[in-house]
Amino acid sequence: MMKDMRIALLWVFVLFNIAFADIVGFMVPGTLEMILTGETGFEITQSLLLIFAVLLEIPILMVILNIWVSPEKMKIPNLVAVAITTIFVIGGGSATLPYFFFAGCEIIAMAVIVRLSISQR
Repeated sequence: MMKDMRIALLWVFVLFNIAFADIVGFMVPGTLEMILTGETGFEITQSLLLIFAVLLEIPILMVILNIWVSPEKMKIPNLVAVAITTIFVIGGGSATLPYFFFAGCEIIAMAVIVRLSISQR
């Protein structure tokens, strides 16, 4: 029997949107200069970057886990990962139209992940 890959593919979709939101965000005039000069409004430290790395690792891990682990065992991990990633998406973005678009796509995809996870037997 073929394993249902929809949730894993939705996590891939979320990851691509996160990555491209950052890439497009760097094209906003002045953004890279602000980052390079440290004028971001907060200090960019190794600890902060580690926190970002851990938060970004969550959806990456969810792709693998949703392929390897049975859907019944992934219900709670998916719901927790969606909650954490949604907070990261909302709190970690910029107030630009492209970011709002990407974040909206991510949140819709994660809502579908919640729906599919809840409906798993």
